[in-house]
Amino acid sequence: MSHKIKKNPNDLIHGYVAPGFEDVKEEFIQNFIKRGENGAAFSVYYKGEKVVDLWGGYKDALTKEPWEENTKVIVFSTTKGLAAMCLAMAHSNGWLDYDEKVSTYWPEFAQNGKENITVRQLLAHEAGLCLVDEIFTISDLKDFDKIANIMARQKPLWEPGQRHGYHLSTMGMYMNELMRRVDPGHRSIGVFFSEEIAGPLNLNFYIGLPDSIPGEHIAKVLLPSIGQFVFNMNKIPVKMRKSLRNRKSVLAQSFNVPEKFYPNDETTYRVEMPSGNGIGDARSIAKVYSVFASGAKELHVSDETFAELTNKAQVPPAGAFDEIMGVDTYFSVGFIKPGPNFEYGSSYKAFGTPGAGGSFGFADPDKQIGYAYIMTKMGIYLNNDPREVALRNTLYKCIERIEK
Repeated sequence: MSHKIKKNPNDLIHGYVAPGFEDVKEEFIQNFIKRGENGAAFSVYYKGEKVVDLWGGYKDALTKEPWEENTKVIVFSTTKGLAAMCLAMAHSNGWLDYDEKVSTYWPEFAQNGKENITVRQLLAHEAGLCLVDEIFTISDLKDFDKIANIMARQKPLWEPGQRHGYHLSTMGMYMNELMRRVDPGHRSIGVFFSEEIAGPLNLNFYIGLPDSIPGEHIAKVLLPSIGQFVFNMNKIPVKMRKSLRNRKSVLAQSFNVPEKFYPNDETTYRVEMPSGNGIGDARSIAKVYSVFASGAKELHVSDETFAELTNKAQVPPAGAFDEIMGVDTYFSVGFIKPGPNFEYGSSYKAFGTPGAGGSFGFADPDKQIGYAYIMTKMGIYLNNDPREVALRNTLYKCIERIEK
C-alpha cells in the first residue's frame, strides 16, 4: 500500500521559522516532495530561542489524520539521550560517580564477571551486556524488580572495558535500575524524568505514557516492508548487513529484547523502556537539548557534570569498532558522540542519540543549539537518514550566514 502524500505538501506543512531560517522550512517541504516523508516534525533552539518549529503530513497514514502542533510519536533510541540526562543529573546531585563500580550502588550486579564494571564503562557500551539470556516480554517491564534480577544475572559477552558494542535494548534497563538504586526516592527514570526535567521545562515527552493520554493520540509509525528492507539493504554497512541476515547474531537477537515489542501497541506505550519507547514531540526534545547545550543551569547541573557531557568520546583499548553494529562508533556517559561515520554538531563537544528509522536529538554547545527531528515513516539507515541530514545541513548553512 502506498503512503505517499498526494495533496500539495504546502497544505500540510505548519509551524514557524525565525527570520534567516526560511530555507529550513523549504527543505522540510522538500522532504515530503522528494524524500518520501509522510509525517514529521522538526524543531531547533538557537542561543535559547526557538528558531524552527515545523510539523506536517499525517500522524496516521491510513486514516490521513493530520500531524498537529502537539502530536507525539515514539522516538526509539532517541530516548536514550534523555535517559542519560537523568543519570547526568544524578551525577550532578552527588548520587552517582561515573568512575565507581555499578555494584557499589547495585550489589546484586556483582556476579558472572560483572564485579568490576564501572558506571562509565556501562554507559559507554563497554560492558558486553547487549543480550539477555532469560526470555521476557514487553509486559514484564512493568515489574522493575523482576527485570533487575534478570539483568543482574546476565553474563557479559566479552571482557568488560576492553571493547564496545551497542547495547540496543538492554542499556535502558540497566540505566533504569541504576537510577532506582541511587535516587534517594528510588524513582525510575520515567518518573524522575517527568518530575525533574519534563515538569520544570514544561515538556510534552514521556518515558512511559501516562494513562491520562489516550493511545490513539499517538502518531502511528510506518515500518518498512520486507521488500523495502531487502531493496535498501545496500544503505546499511556491510558487516551490519551480514549480522541482520544471521538470526543467531547478537544484533539480530537484540531486536527480540524484550519480546513482543510492537511500536504502535498500547502495551509498548505504557511501560518504561528508556532504551527506546520515549514518546513526545520534537519541540520538547529540542528544548531539553537546548537547556543542556548551555550547561543546564536551570536544572542545577554542575560544571563538572557538563564537562563530562562535552568531553571527547571514550574509546576502549580494542578501538572504536562496534562489535554489534559492525562500524566504528563513539560513546560517552550514555550519549553517542560525533565520529567519522556520524559527524554532527560543531565539534566533539556535541552529544545526543539517534533513533531507529531516522529520529535524532542532540545538543551543540559550541553553537548553543538544541535539535530534534522525529517522523512516522521509518528509514533504513544506521543513522544519517537523508531527510534528517538535509534539514541539519540546511540549518547549519543558515546559522553560518547569520553569524557572518
